[in-house]
Amino acid sequence: MKAEAARRWWNCERDSRRSFLHLSVRLSKLETTMGKISQTVKGYIWWMYPRGSVHYDVMVTLILAFIFLTPLWINFRDKPVERSPYQTEVLVKPEGNGFLYTVDAAEVKPGSDDEIREALLRAIEPIAGEIRIDRYEVVRDSKRKVTAYKVWGHR
Repeated sequence: MKAEAARRWWNCERDSRRSFLHLSVRLSKLETTMGKISQTVKGYIWWMYPRGSVHYDVMVTLILAFIFLTPLWINFRDKPVERSPYQTEVLVKPEGNGFLYTVDAAEVKPGSDDEIREALLRAIEPIAGEIRIDRYEVVRDSKRKVTAYKVWGHR
C-alpha cells in the first residue's frame, strides 16, 4: 500500500513539474514578447531610433497625423475675428477703469438697443479685443443727425 501511494505521489509530482516547466516556457515567451514591446515603446518615448529607420518614420508620421488631424476633432476656438470690408474710424481714450470708444455712425445701423450694441461690438472688437459695453451715448450734430456713438466699456 505504501509503495503504491508513493508511486502515485511521484507521478503527481512529476506531472506538476512538467506542467510547471511548460507554464514557465509560456511565461518566458510572453516575457520576451512584452520585453520587445516595452523596448519599442521606450524607444518611441525617448526618441532613440536613428533617422531613416522604420521606427523613426512611424514616429514622424504619428506626429504629423496629430498636427493635421486634431483640428478636425478638437475645437480650439482660434478663429479670427470677422472684420468689416472697409476700415472704420474708432477713437480710443482711457477713462476711469475702462475706455471711451468713439465709433463713426456709418458703422452702426439704427435698430433696437441689442442690435446697436452688437454693431458697436463688431466695430470695436477688432481694435480692442473682447470687451463689455457698459453704456453708450449717441452724438448728434447741429441738425440732429447722428454722427457718432460714444461707448464706455472695459475688458
